[in-house]
Amino acid sequence: MSLALAAILILAGVVVLLIGGDYLVRGATALARRAKIPPLLVGLTIVAFGTSAPELIVSIDAAISGAPGLALGNIVGSNTANVLLVLGLPALFGAIATKMPGSRRNAVFALLAGVILVAVSWDRTIGVWEGVILLGLIVAFTAYLGVMAARGDADPLAAELKDVDNIEGLPKSGAAIAVALIVGLIALPAGARMIVTGGIDAAQILGVDESVIGLTALAIGTSLPELATVIIAVMRRESDLAIGNILGSNVFNVFAVGGAMGVAAGLSGNTLSVGDQFMAFDFWVMLAASLVLMLLVFAGRPIGRLTGAVLFGAYIAYIAALAWMNLPG
Repeated sequence: MSLALAAILILAGVVVLLIGGDYLVRGATALARRAKIPPLLVGLTIVAFGTSAPELIVSIDAAISGAPGLALGNIVGSNTANVLLVLGLPALFGAIATKMPGSRRNAVFALLAGVILVAVSWDRTIGVWEGVILLGLIVAFTAYLGVMAARGDADPLAAELKDVDNIEGLPKSGAAIAVALIVGLIALPAGARMIVTGGIDAAQILGVDESVIGLTALAIGTSLPELATVIIAVMRRESDLAIGNILGSNVFNVFAVGGAMGVAAGLSGNTLSVGDQFMAFDFWVMLAASLVLMLLVFAGRPIGRLTGAVLFGAYIAYIAALAWMNLPG
């Protein structure tokens, strides 16, 4: 396979994956509403975990396929891109508010999630029990959001999970719901397989570890919808929810995706090893980005053009550093 073909396979896989995730969430949500399941329960299960399905399926596929670097790079790269790219680039077009209710609390959770990921990786492997611990933490975090939502907390992250009735574009008929579910269930694993195959081949062609593909191409690809959403929201002066969505995504990436990845690798007989570069560089960039975001949230000042330029510039520098550290010659 040529590098161009591998890149096309990754790009096509990302598109198929995102479409599949959207269809699955909408189909499952519509089915749950038909079954008269309480909106909060739907939000805490289908919506909360369904929106992380693309990253979840890719990391599981990579883990059981013997590509641990791609699996872990997906998580670390996405969390880094969420802060430096998804918040930095849109801020060049307009300020992003940081004073939303619950933002300080969620910023601490996001940073702690990153610290815990480093802690469970400290022995250079993430095994079944570490995966179980991470999954237990996402259950606890989701339950906490449920309590906050039930109490009417103004935290937009909790409120969003309760506001299932306002999701637009849900299929109406039974046939449409079935089609959405089938498309989602087929597209998700198909897209993941395309990405993993293309990622492994691209890494072999370039002579780099597959983690580089996960940290760059895959992370950027799966972050594009969030990036587009935040840019549009900023240009419409409706960016209030951006911080909450990014913080929630980073917590779910570590606990839900990381936990499922560790369990899947262990049960399939593979060792989910953590490469030296993660411990020497990538983890610390991710934690630094999370720390900077937490400080910005606690300062309570909007992320303006200057701060956005610094964040975006830091992301460009990070990608350049990865290229310098990994590309031959």
